[in-house]
Amino acid sequence: MDLRTTPEQEALREELRGWLTENLPWEYGVGLPPRIDDLAEAVAFGRRWQASLAAARWVGVTWPRDLGGRGLGAVENFVVTEELARARAPELVGRIGVNLVGPTLLAHGTDEQRRRWLPQILSADELWCQLFSEPDAGSDLASLRTRATPVEGGYRVTGQKVWTSYAQFADWGLCLARTDPDAPKRQQGISVLVVDLHAPGVEVRPLVQLTGEAEFNEVILNDVFVPADRLIGTEGQGWAVAGSTLAHERGVNPRQLVIHSQLIAELLALAEAEGGFDDRRRRQALAQAYTEVRLFQLHNWRSLSALAKGEEPGPEGSALKLYWSEMSKRLHRTAMDVLGPAAPLWAGAEGNPGGGAWQRSWLYYQASSIFAGTNEIQRTLIAERVLGLPRG
Repeated sequence: MDLRTTPEQEALREELRGWLTENLPWEYGVGLPPRIDDLAEAVAFGRRWQASLAAARWVGVTWPRDLGGRGLGAVENFVVTEELARARAPELVGRIGVNLVGPTLLAHGTDEQRRRWLPQILSADELWCQLFSEPDAGSDLASLRTRATPVEGGYRVTGQKVWTSYAQFADWGLCLARTDPDAPKRQQGISVLVVDLHAPGVEVRPLVQLTGEAEFNEVILNDVFVPADRLIGTEGQGWAVAGSTLAHERGVNPRQLVIHSQLIAELLALAEAEGGFDDRRRRQALAQAYTEVRLFQLHNWRSLSALAKGEEPGPEGSALKLYWSEMSKRLHRTAMDVLGPAAPLWAGAEGNPGGGAWQRSWLYYQASSIFAGTNEIQRTLIAERVLGLPRG
């Protein structure tokens, strides 16, 4: 792949930089986003920010223009995401809808479903969550037990979902449920339904994480009625629909690339300030962290090359997700080593380099080997679907 961007792509980058200079709520290039400790306030701020982006068509740039996008390609989407992250713009509060639900609807939804939901996803007028994982079916989604019983006019859904990001703020959930419990294989008889999170029978229970925040939730579905027109794709063929959703979740990840590019720059500056280069072994760990971030960049470009050729994300995305999750944990372990005696401190403590940001980041990324599919599952996918290795 020619890694040089075209004049048109560079013009897009400059257009976005100009827009950010005028519209960021802080000074472009040197300012930092506001620190909002209350999650509800952070979501409200995120809605306003995403609405302003969507009004200028900086969200979903690959989506059709008549649905609020720009009709551009994968490389242009990478450029836009990269610039937003480089400017330290907040993550899209509706990123599950934009990054996962939107591509799924574009690939498998009806015209009516796309017109109904996609514009609201872009503007964050409606937020989405992903109702896939269950207490006994996390990464092994084929073991799911949630039932969707066909009834007149739709389905009655009963079950329990868990690790559902931002469900307490979501309006809709993309739900995997078993519509045919007698199907001969576990992956058969599963359907994808859109569940109204405000419907009777839906209960959301926040789960407090190591960071003290509660962005994850469990969702109880107790005889929730879902109209028939909220079925995505064909009944009983939801495994293929879910596969395309997960491929987008685990594929090219410019946001994590730029986040970790920023983290490594900050880590090297921290090491210089704290004498981290004085120890030979610590120097080697810092060099490894820098090298691994650059390798992650090359992995992203390779996946981007395939997308630019019109290829759909495939199981190779598992290798990318596996790589960055383990890379991140090693990088943060090195950061804690550089902090030394300050490592156990939290926000507000005196003599704490970074004001607690490193400790919070370390705690958060302990989950990187679990969310979006555990590392064990990613290795199985790579072995079976990429390398073609036999089971057992």
